[in-house]
Amino acid sequence: MINKVLIESSDAPDFVLDSATRINAIFEEHGVIAQHDPYFKPRAGQTAMALAVATAIQKGDTLVVEAGTGVGKTYAYLVPALLSGERVIISTATKTLQDQLFGRDLPNLVNMLGLPVKTALLKGRSSYLCTYRLELARQDFNSTDRGIHNTLAKVETWSLTTENGDLAELSGLDERSPVLPYITSSRENCLGSQCPKFRNCHVNMARREALAADVVVINHHLFFADLAVRDSGMAELLPTVRVVIFDEAHQLNETGVQFLGALLGTAQIIDLARDVLTTGLLLARGLCEWRELASDLEKAARDLRLSVGKHAPGTKLRWVNTLPENVDEHSWIDALEAISTACEKLDVALRMVSELGPDFVRLQERCSVLQERTALFKDANKVDTVRWLEVGQHIRLIESPLDIAHAVQSKMLKRNDPEVQSLKAWIFASATLGHDANLSWFTEPCGLTQSTILQVESPFNYAQQAAIFVPKTLPKPSDPTHSLQVAMSVVDAIRILQGRTLILTTTLKAMRVIGERLQQVFDANNGIEILIQGQQTKRELLDRFREGSTQGRAGCVLVASASFWEGVDVPGDELALVVIDKLPFPPPNDPLVEARSKRLEAQGRSAFNDYFVPEACVALKQGAGRLIRRETDIGVLMICDTRLTQMGYGRRILAALPSMRLLQNEDDLKQTLMHQMKHSQANQESTKVATSF
Repeated sequence: MINKVLIESSDAPDFVLDSATRINAIFEEHGVIAQHDPYFKPRAGQTAMALAVATAIQKGDTLVVEAGTGVGKTYAYLVPALLSGERVIISTATKTLQDQLFGRDLPNLVNMLGLPVKTALLKGRSSYLCTYRLELARQDFNSTDRGIHNTLAKVETWSLTTENGDLAELSGLDERSPVLPYITSSRENCLGSQCPKFRNCHVNMARREALAADVVVINHHLFFADLAVRDSGMAELLPTVRVVIFDEAHQLNETGVQFLGALLGTAQIIDLARDVLTTGLLLARGLCEWRELASDLEKAARDLRLSVGKHAPGTKLRWVNTLPENVDEHSWIDALEAISTACEKLDVALRMVSELGPDFVRLQERCSVLQERTALFKDANKVDTVRWLEVGQHIRLIESPLDIAHAVQSKMLKRNDPEVQSLKAWIFASATLGHDANLSWFTEPCGLTQSTILQVESPFNYAQQAAIFVPKTLPKPSDPTHSLQVAMSVVDAIRILQGRTLILTTTLKAMRVIGERLQQVFDANNGIEILIQGQQTKRELLDRFREGSTQGRAGCVLVASASFWEGVDVPGDELALVVIDKLPFPPPNDPLVEARSKRLEAQGRSAFNDYFVPEACVALKQGAGRLIRRETDIGVLMICDTRLTQMGYGRRILAALPSMRLLQNEDDLKQTLMHQMKHSQANQESTKVATSF
């Protein structure tokens, strides 16, 4: 179903008519793509999306597209973008998707179409090796950690051969590695043109390549980081581009609010103190009291942390007016004042020695930022923002806008700005953007309510390919035994399928309870391996899960939360059952969720119906989307939350899912799963026969 057909007038501009002819030819049964890809099948929805994108590009329009799983949205926006001849930015949700688009999808299509297009990949600073900081680390690093020393040596060897310095090339280097701060730069510590390694800087080379390219692939974090602090190279790039495409656009709002607010952390204060001490003693010993300056700043940061008291890691404290909840007022105010005083003294000292080298200039800039942030958090928060305190080993003071609507209108679209000579085309695409015809879950917080809307349904036949089952005997999700009973309720299904199960949980606690219980049930002798998020990297877990029971190995069950709800692609027989522990409502006690709810209620709207239910609908659709990835896939979605069938809002959420057939009882479930196993075994036999010839 297409919500709004955009190309139907005989008065359409010549560009659109010519582009429409070419697009139809490219996506037809014997077109260019079909000639190069034996698995390609024409899809009316894919062609309709491509035509809509072509029209938006020609008009300089804003287009929001919800394209269901299997539509082929990547080619649907790439084809018209490449044919337009315009300079294009494509932004993806994650660096992994960014690498996939740049390394596979984009070059494949450029080759198919035979276009002379230059492409470039641009990431944030932390994705590239800083050769200057690597050199400093190898000279000055004094840790006794042998693992860090070995990793630094490995990085140094790789640095001699890499051309672009993208750390994604270096296998075995995890994104959480403690080595990364020593080998990458940040906005705070980069020396810019004063750096002795500036000429061959990987970050600057990537930016130069982006400025010279026709199509540049970035990610949402990079885009909003630049929108907030103008430090990613986008400031020079964006004005030269006429087409901006956001893939996986459903993540835009939550990504944007991370960067458009303000942050002050005790870790960054302590880092500045230590950098001041090291640099001062190395380059200006005796000129200032570096030890005293650093000690005062570090002590003030630690006092601020102590004023908060003990809390479980990850706790978020509400913050009304000028003080977080349950924090001693005098200790808090005194610590903030001490940080301000220490920064003022440090600022004077750094200005005195600024001519000695660029290191002191950067330290002085960092000190100024801390002064500004400290002053900000002394006062009450701004209108239409929310403030909270995150507690861990360190604390983070955060002020955030409730959404990105204002930033999108004022900093991106600029429709009423007379200085904007030509209107850009802005394309926002995702498989899941809402549950109503206006896609209001996405368009309202993103300031896109006046955009053209296109909805294209998935080409998959969900009624035949998939079924949904809601166990009737489970307790309510609030019951403390719920997670344990979810684990036991899937044991028989796992045995029937010999693994082939992905379990998605709404909390890390539920993930651990379910995963550990299943590990107790299925030990190594059962022929089924239980994988739990966090025990290996995400890539390692997914690689093992996709292997399944091939090569004589045990079948797999993967229990995961958070990032595994989306972006996980396991087509074929190795995934036959997706289990979701409960409806994914936002946490009601989260400060940002609370603030958004209060704003809706102040407008006379229902926070539950207009915020909590739509959020659950979209998140559930994302999780359910892991099940069917191809026209030949079959599977069952099991949602272990009785509210789905017993409550009115549950039926509303159920209606937002693809039209799967509903299984009535445990017997129906077992029969369906056994049918799937026979289907899988038949496929395996067919594959064996085919490969034997």
